[in-house]
Amino acid sequence: MKIDWAALASVFGVSLVVTVALVGVFTLGIVALSKLSATAGAGASGGSAALARTGAYACFAACAAAVAYGIYLIVA
Repeated sequence: MKIDWAALASVFGVSLVVTVALVGVFTLGIVALSKLSATAGAGASGGSAALARTGAYACFAACAAAVAYGIYLIVA
């Protein structure tokens, strides 16, 4: 049996980078939701609350799209 170590390292590197990026985007979504709850308690203007909510939803949508694309790659 012959193992292609370069291909294995490439797959490992790409999966590591994508995993860290996906966790980072999800974390940004959580932070945006916490800013949303903090601005709601402080009585901030509606603009910053809407921006925080939109940012959080965009981060979660990006995470869902990445997961769906990964499932598509596995199934196809």
